[in-house]
Amino acid sequence: MMDEVIRRVRRSVAALVLVGLVVAPWVVDDYTAAILARTLALALVGVSVALLTGVAGMPTLGQTAPYAAGAYACAVVGSQISDVGVVQLVVAAGAGAVLAALTVPLVVPARGVIVLMITLAICELVVTVLGRWRSVTGGTDGLAGIAAVRPFWGLPALASDQARYLYTLVVVATLVGAVLLLLRTRVGLVLRAGRDDETRLRASGHRVPLYLSGAHILAGAIAGAAGSLLVVAQQYISPADFGFDTSALLLLGVVIGGTASVGGALVGAALVIAVRDWLFGVLPGHAPLVLGVLFVATVYLLPSGVKRVRGPRDRSQPPTVPPSRPDATPARDHATVPELRA
Repeated sequence: MMDEVIRRVRRSVAALVLVGLVVAPWVVDDYTAAILARTLALALVGVSVALLTGVAGMPTLGQTAPYAAGAYACAVVGSQISDVGVVQLVVAAGAGAVLAALTVPLVVPARGVIVLMITLAICELVVTVLGRWRSVTGGTDGLAGIAAVRPFWGLPALASDQARYLYTLVVVATLVGAVLLLLRTRVGLVLRAGRDDETRLRASGHRVPLYLSGAHILAGAIAGAAGSLLVVAQQYISPADFGFDTSALLLLGVVIGGTASVGGALVGAALVIAVRDWLFGVLPGHAPLVLGVLFVATVYLLPSGVKRVRGPRDRSQPPTVPPSRPDATPARDHATVPELRA
């Protein structure tokens, strides 16, 4: 009974949030609408972090790398090839997926904290390349004056902050819905089973590295698509948009929202980014310090969230398996592996 009440409350809250997001551009000023659009783009990157961290069991600090790849690919295509939003979105998602595919041999075989270090190194390497490749990226000065996009062929360009926000909202809602539907399929079940007990899943004959590689590439595509939304929202990008502080904030938001919940990660990441932007105005020069304290507090106050970030894939902390009894078989043997067999 209580579970049903909680589900209804969550659905009601989600419906209210969705309604608020839809009516927001008509009740806020242009500046706030632009901030909300950028926040939605970053929250979509948070969804990719949750997909890897909470669902696949691979904690990451490197999703800003495909995010940056998608953003710069979108900017280049928009200035030289096409100003159609769908084209830019596909190109950006493809750029993020390609970058993720190139890093699969480094990320997928690793476990636990090592994954965090590898993904962080990849992120920093990408940011360094963007800062030095001035002929394409504009270097540390970034790319400015990016033309406004048209959602589809034949439609007018998104000339106002309200229009750009609504476009961003529609794309984010579509992609998040697609991810939620995917996680309800057998693929999502396999990823969660590998997160909970990889050894048992391997023993059942499943190709765990293949599933993890697919999840890594899909998360890269989602982050790349978010990069195109960043270009739409602010029409300017620079390497500073993709640094370590952004990666840490996204991971913090995912931990707060729930690493195993795509919707929670979306809300958590959006909340943390909004707090950061607000703190920059209230406490100039001290916002990073406050957010750092918030991160440390989260580690101690939300131990379950931190445990999910580390995940049972961390070999230094193997999953606890209850001792077998002669008169019963552990429920996980029936709930996790046999259900996945073809």
